[in-house]
Amino acid sequence: MQQKENTVIIICGPTAVGKTSFAINLATQLETEIISADSRQCFKELNIGVAKPSVIELSAVKHFFINSYSIFDHVNAAVFEQYALHAIEEIFEKHKVAVMVGGTGLYIKAFCEGMDEIPEVDEAVRRQVFEMNQQNGLAHLQTQLALKDPEFWQQAEQQNTQRLMRALEVLLSTGQSITAFQKGRKKERPFNIIKIGLELPRQQLYNQINKRVDEMIEKGLVDEVRSLVPYQNLNALQTVGYREIFEYLNSEISLASAVNSIKTNTRHYAKRQLTWFKKDEEIKWFVAGKIDPFKFIGSNCF
Repeated sequence: MQQKENTVIIICGPTAVGKTSFAINLATQLETEIISADSRQCFKELNIGVAKPSVIELSAVKHFFINSYSIFDHVNAAVFEQYALHAIEEIFEKHKVAVMVGGTGLYIKAFCEGMDEIPEVDEAVRRQVFEMNQQNGLAHLQTQLALKDPEFWQQAEQQNTQRLMRALEVLLSTGQSITAFQKGRKKERPFNIIKIGLELPRQQLYNQINKRVDEMIEKGLVDEVRSLVPYQNLNALQTVGYREIFEYLNSEISLASAVNSIKTNTRHYAKRQLTWFKKDEEIKWFVAGKIDPFKFIGSNCF
């Protein structure tokens, strides 16, 4: 790795593995600050359901991209890339090392490698695709893309609703496949990047996920989601932990069923996260709870 003056240490891995506590411990030891790479913790209206760091944790270390936007804002990987690059400049004015932590793989990829320039989607088209998904579900999205954009479909994450919606938006807005705009040219960043992945044996991770969901319910997740019912169709709320409770509040399922669905869907999400991150050969993997960060990083990186 070519050594540059400054370094970003990225902590990634599946949900509930222990990334937040590890990152705060690392940043505290390094006397630096953290950039969150979580696509939902940036929304100030969402707290319990996105496992946002506690007030105590946020006061221990300065965090960027936490409570930075509203659910009414349009936030995506390109927005995150620009936000994070500005934040890293601010951190590097005071520190030689910064910590990034999160489980949103596309956001981390955008920060490390840059984003392809994809044309802005007309808001009417975005609304059309959103309503299509609301009315007809994932299977309809899959069918539409398989028929209309086979090039994208062959390489798509076919169970990822948000990615499929984005691809269909671009197709309807431009008449071209999103793949036509994806050149895959990595941008060179003026700082070192070290990637650490945290993982656990599958059953242990699933137990932690189930425990976290139960704790969310105890902390008042239902009341948090109830306060957001008027906005349940916003894109920011199409996420695990909120969708299921909306279904309960709309009298579509029981609370017990909603809780079970959150656990199941969170486990599926964790599996997708691992699939994404395991493709990145630059990530060095460690068992959560058994890693000494300085044993791996070494003082020569700073």
